[in-house]
Amino acid sequence: MRRILSVSGLLLLTACATTSPPAITPEQPSPEPATTPIPASTPVPAVTPTPVPVVTPVPVTTPTPQRKPPSEAEARALLNRLLPAQIKDRDDWNADILDAFTALKIPYTAEHFCAAAAVIEQESSWQGDPVVPGLDRIVWKEIEEKADRFKLPMVAVRTALLKPSPDGRSYKERIDTLRTEREMNALYQDLAREARSIGLPIAQKNPIRTGGPMQVSVAFAESHVNVWPYPYPRRGSVRDEVFTRRGGTYFGIAILLQYPAPYGRDMVYYFADFNAGRYASRNAAFQAALNQLTGGSMDLDGDLLRYENGQPSRQPSSTLLALGKLAPRLGLSPEAMQRDLQQEKTVAFGSSPTWQKVFALADQQAGKALPRARIPQIDLKSPKITRKLTTEWFANRVKGRFDTCMARQ
Repeated sequence: MRRILSVSGLLLLTACATTSPPAITPEQPSPEPATTPIPASTPVPAVTPTPVPVVTPVPVTTPTPQRKPPSEAEARALLNRLLPAQIKDRDDWNADILDAFTALKIPYTAEHFCAAAAVIEQESSWQGDPVVPGLDRIVWKEIEEKADRFKLPMVAVRTALLKPSPDGRSYKERIDTLRTEREMNALYQDLAREARSIGLPIAQKNPIRTGGPMQVSVAFAESHVNVWPYPYPRRGSVRDEVFTRRGGTYFGIAILLQYPAPYGRDMVYYFADFNAGRYASRNAAFQAALNQLTGGSMDLDGDLLRYENGQPSRQPSSTLLALGKLAPRLGLSPEAMQRDLQQEKTVAFGSSPTWQKVFALADQQAGKALPRARIPQIDLKSPKITRKLTTEWFANRVKGRFDTCMARQ
């Protein structure tokens, strides 16, 4: 799933239901450094445009088992060379990153360390609790829109928000002084519990779905702890842990690296998947192959099926419709193709009969082997984004930061 603005998709004061595709079984090959850095700029968190799947992580295996892995002390020294020199709380970042790699059983390599560092830098500029300008304006705007939708007078809403909250301040004061997503999450948690008792005439649910220094999905974190032991003592809920530097770093590294991605050493696809959803880059390449075979122009978004309440929808997706046109040439039944597509969020889809037969035909038609990975073409949307951004922009921006990190070896 992740944490892309995935990240921080703040659907403020709305109770939109999300759906989740099927489960994943992660592990990860070592990536390879790239060559041409892309200049960094002020980071903009990314919105994850697709639902976050429930995960079943497995230890990441190193592709060079004959080489003795570095000790923890050697890994700490390597990470220390790779981290930017001027970041605040540098030693704490080193400890949190290394602890996450150790707990998740991800090999200590420069490529892995730089991948995590690049995403942290992009998503939060090395802030454990990222400051987001204008949160108060975003919240009040959404409050007014929701009150208007329910035909409620704003004077009644504002009166309710003058009541004291659990931290002693009024809810209005807390909204007016919001600086970080962690503060916003705590605000909504309190509002969800106390809306009725303070007379707030709008039902409240916590709409914040991503947070922390890597903008990881709360849903991903909650599913991850069900199948992989969380290594730290918890002071509150898993959601609360996501909004800490330590917990947010741990879950962010898990969704970035703890799965068997099929991209070899090309890191840009890992970053695209972090933004768009695991295996989205692989699935976008499959959609491109279908377009070539059918002459179609479906969006290369990496989503192969539609979902409702976590289950495949009865409404066929563009990918399924395109496959239907090819059924006679593929020699597969509609039921078999749908079964294969239901594995779209797992490594298994890449070896399914549908995948193999589509690419065999597409390669033959093209006279060459087509790419097995493409960056999904997705526009990013969030109340915090004020210009046109895409998954491709995000992946390349993070790749530039990765290259800069690798140069520090």
